[in-house]
Amino acid sequence: MTAKRQKKEKDVIDLMLDQLDFHGMTKDELTGKDGLLRQLTSRFYERILNAEMDEYLGYKKHDNAGDHSGNSRNGYSEKTVILDDNSTAEIAVPRDRNSTFEPLIIPKHEKRAPLFNDQIISMYSYGME
Repeated sequence: MTAKRQKKEKDVIDLMLDQLDFHGMTKDELTGKDGLLRQLTSRFYERILNAEMDEYLGYKKHDNAGDHSGNSRNGYSEKTVILDDNSTAEIAVPRDRNSTFEPLIIPKHEKRAPLFNDQIISMYSYGME
């Protein structure tokens, strides 16, 4: 008697990946300088930063709750971040009028994405220099 393989229920990531057609894509189109992985990484960080801004200001973009609140969105700044494979990605970091927004996922003046920082700290804790 053979064991039946249990069917895994699809999560949000599986549903998103189902929307992509990888057939015929080259390695460069997937992982190259302007490839899919780099674009997904950039947009991933941008979405997180915009969610952080929503949380910081207390309202979503274009919501009337922000009218006359004393602080509001004020465009974006471009930032180049270094990813875990030492490649770079361009992201748009939201700004507020009072310049008091402090992003958590990639703090001001930081150039490295969090995963890379965690790996460096881990190596130092194990005595690798």
